[in-house]
Amino acid sequence: MNTKKIHLAGEAALIIVLLINSLGVDLMSKSGFGISTISSVPLVFNIAFPILSFGTWNYIFQTLLVITLMILKRSFCPGYLFSFVVGIGFGKMIDIHNLWIQHLPDTQSLNALYFFTGFLLMCFGICLANNCMLPIIPTDIFPRDLAEILRKHYKVIKTTFDLSCLTTTVILSFTILHGFYGIGIGTVFCAFLTGRTVSIIQKFIGKHVEFYRATGRKNIAVRRSKLRHA
Repeated sequence: MNTKKIHLAGEAALIIVLLINSLGVDLMSKSGFGISTISSVPLVFNIAFPILSFGTWNYIFQTLLVITLMILKRSFCPGYLFSFVVGIGFGKMIDIHNLWIQHLPDTQSLNALYFFTGFLLMCFGICLANNCMLPIIPTDIFPRDLAEILRKHYKVIKTTFDLSCLTTTVILSFTILHGFYGIGIGTVFCAFLTGRTVSIIQKFIGKHVEFYRATGRKNIAVRRSKLRHA
């Protein structure tokens, strides 16, 4: 039995990604259980050098990731130029969400809700980003394109990338701040389960959502993702 799919423009998906991924990062930060592994690196720099906002440090980190990808590919990828713009928008949205999230009440049960809501929003946003067929947030581009370069399963590369970010955060925390900052049980949870959770959500989205481009070649539907999620 064929399931009728929802049609979603890649451009709309990218806007949703900017809104919910930045919200997810701020909710996890608010929870106190530890921020996502990817955002933990810029968070350490933000604590050590608060002259720049958390969102700005996110953008700097994302820029370094894109440069690393171009080095690995040994070529300049024009599509990555727009990802810099998307990265700026993501950083700004983190700062905007942070303005109102800091006023949310703090209780143990609510903090747990903040964390898991933020985690699921982030995983769902990563899936939308991987399917939107547009230049996306550099932190999402990096594991996606690295999986293609190395011809490995996405969830394996994603988990390895998250664990690398976690290790980097620990080293930077002790080196710069002489203690643990931004790292908690939630950070470890994200490191091990983000890739697997994204893979599960991707299977659901693949069955129920058809992506297409609203701009450019209007009648070209998005091809099935080449990423191996299994």
